Amino acid sequence: MFGRSVVSLTPLLCCLGLAALAGCGPNPGVTRTYYVAADEVDWDYLPTGLNLLTDEPIDGEFYRVRGMKDTVIATVLTKAVYREYSDSTFSTLQVRPAEWEHLGMLGPVFRAEVGDTIVVVFRNNTRHAVSVHPHGVIYDKNSEGAPYSDGTDAKHDDGVPPGEIHRYVWPVPERAGPGPADPSSIIWPYHSHTEEVKDVNAGLIGAMIITERGKADAEGRPADVDREFVTLFGAKLENDTHYLKENLARYVGDTLPEGPESPRFFTGSGYHSINGLMYANIPLESLTMDEGERVRWYVFSSTSFNDFHTPHWHGGTLLINEKRADVADLGGPLLMLTADMVADNPGIWLFHCHFGEHMDEGMSARFEIRPAQGG
Repeated sequence: MFGRSVVSLTPLLCCLGLAALAGCGPNPGVTRTYYVAADEVDWDYLPTGLNLLTDEPIDGEFYRVRGMKDTVIATVLTKAVYREYSDSTFSTLQVRPAEWEHLGMLGPVFRAEVGDTIVVVFRNNTRHAVSVHPHGVIYDKNSEGAPYSDGTDAKHDDGVPPGEIHRYVWPVPERAGPGPADPSSIIWPYHSHTEEVKDVNAGLIGAMIITERGKADAEGRPADVDREFVTLFGAKLENDTHYLKENLARYVGDTLPEGPESPRFFTGSGYHSINGLMYANIPLESLTMDEGERVRWYVFSSTSFNDFHTPHWHGGTLLINEKRADVADLGGPLLMLTADMVADNPGIWLFHCHFGEHMDEGMSARFEIRPAQGG
């Protein structure tokens, strides 16, 4: 399981009277440990250089530097992202399986069944204090990852200094699992909360998948689906990250002008991407399924003021909160949903935000349904 350790602590927690946290019951929980670092990388929002919906270069109107005489397509930028390693030495990066290449900029997926415990051994390899803050699960003050006046001395988790390591522990109780109208698994986000705006715009965000007790396989995957996809609809504000000056310098040189005479900044209202990739640059082969497969889409929005999105799937319909739809509503920042599809219509199909401006600015991908063998 790619070097992750899985250890059952449920009997001990139950003996200590912590049944609510441990999920004591007929299915003893396990501890799922992930080794994750925040790394600085050169990220390319447009690795092919093309709008793969048209197979043509983008026109450069949206992703350029204001104040330059010549248009510059500014799509390669310094970012900070969560990356998974094989063990606590943080010397060997985990290789993502081909089916998860669609995650792009997102951190690794953390999995758990209700009753399990997620442990994240986190190393900060960036130049700024950052953290890992989860949604939905249980955490104590030493595993919250958010700085504010909370009456405690637990602060190392709130902003792990550069080069240091912190261990986050998150038990997964019933209230973190699927609700009455949910399918067998749901999504929760995690992200850095030290300087949340700059941290998330830099790229420090990922997803957890929590499966109902008794409905997961040994790796924590929901047993009633064949294929899963995780997609973040995000308008990354490159003018509000830790790396603005060096990203501008990449395109305008080392000396940046000061004051209103000649302001320089990235144009537009954010880099509108799905998983940090624009204009259908998510590899099609990683968004591929077979006809007849049961497919689960986990969809969520990022954290900026412009993160109001309406994901739309061409070529099929889905069940969302027990209702049939082909457009979903992410009506604000950091909203999340789980949508189930039966792949019944072979072809290559468009997946995009139905806000027209967002699609025009790159918030699109393609997925493929392959015909059943012999079909």
